[in-house]
Amino acid sequence: MTIDDRKIIQAGIENGSSKAGIASVINKDPSTIAKEIRKHRIKKPRNTYNRPTICVHARECGKKCIGSCERYEEPKCTRRDISPGACNKCDKFSRCCLDRYIYNAERADEEYKEKLVESREGIGITAKDMLRIGGILAPLLKKGQSVHQILASHKDEIDLSERTIYHYIETGVFITLGIDCFSLKEQVNRKRYRGKHKPRKERADYSGRTYSDFLNFLSKNPDTPYAEMDTVMNALEGPYIQTIIHNQTKLMIGFMHREKTSRSMSEKLDMLQNTLGKQLFSTLFPVILADRGPEFEKYSMFESGPDGSTRCRMFYCDPMQASQKPHVENNHNYIRDIIPNKYQLDRMSQEDLDVMFSHINSTPRKSLADRTPYEMFVFLYGRETADILNVSCIEKDKVTLKPCLLGHVYKRPDNL
Repeated sequence: MTIDDRKIIQAGIENGSSKAGIASVINKDPSTIAKEIRKHRIKKPRNTYNRPTICVHARECGKKCIGSCERYEEPKCTRRDISPGACNKCDKFSRCCLDRYIYNAERADEEYKEKLVESREGIGITAKDMLRIGGILAPLLKKGQSVHQILASHKDEIDLSERTIYHYIETGVFITLGIDCFSLKEQVNRKRYRGKHKPRKERADYSGRTYSDFLNFLSKNPDTPYAEMDTVMNALEGPYIQTIIHNQTKLMIGFMHREKTSRSMSEKLDMLQNTLGKQLFSTLFPVILADRGPEFEKYSMFESGPDGSTRCRMFYCDPMQASQKPHVENNHNYIRDIIPNKYQLDRMSQEDLDVMFSHINSTPRKSLADRTPYEMFVFLYGRETADILNVSCIEKDKVTLKPCLLGHVYKRPDNL
């Protein structure tokens, strides 16, 4: 499909044409048009701050919807969900309370071209297959056999072409198994690729969720509170601490993780939503700003609650721009006062983490006119909400920001 075809599709959506009508113009099957729109349309989540939940049964039930009801069902939209499948130039776009989808022809064409390039990058082999194939090649190459000879004898076990095997050997894919260019007959030595070999990975799409989109959102919704989210670790293998700071009050909370994945991080938000309730969660965390780490890249897991409805909006800082979320980064200095680098955290529990953040949140801040984040949070949202978050008030003279606060948890490294 060309850029001109995609511009016709966009024009058809803006005119309210059906998928069959658009397909007849560019001589394509209607199912092709449906797949194109569904694949490349950009989601514009609704603002949940003033209206966290919407339900088609709200009037019938006659009570305030809490979002966790078994009958909860979001309204449907024929134009968005059936045909044409996007909301371009819809008459109700500005006042619509649903999630909206926009199809942009130029953006769709760029995504298509990027996909073509990405499909030809990296290596199409998993670590498991690399070890299996390398285990076959290594002993036979040492015996002086050629790649062609090995493939002829093991064509049922190695489903790669001869040229692909040569390419992998030349770029150092099998170097850990002792296979390099010198293993090949009459092969000159070439510069080895020293990168990590991983299966091809889909590049995360941050369209509509960039830092500029975040600033634009705040300019239109200046009274909407937001949170900044990050990860702290003392070793690459973990454990990991997920940190979330409430921008209005500077109150920080954290959760322990044994895995650094989007699923693990989003499950803590699910737990937090179930504890707070959907309405209170959307009031406290309607917008979350994070970096582009792999543990946050699957934004749909964070934006959607356990019931599948939208609970917040995710935005992401620009690459290598930690300064765009300064509050959570600066607050990490308090964490480092209590948990210095290289201290082992394997025995730290969530209860220990709650104690640490209670001391941090009981520390007066100059930016809060010498009030503590705990005091500001309780003033705005009540002591009961702070109790739900497991944050307690520590007497100012008893606040401890030294490793001795959690001395029973970790072992001091020998080199410190």
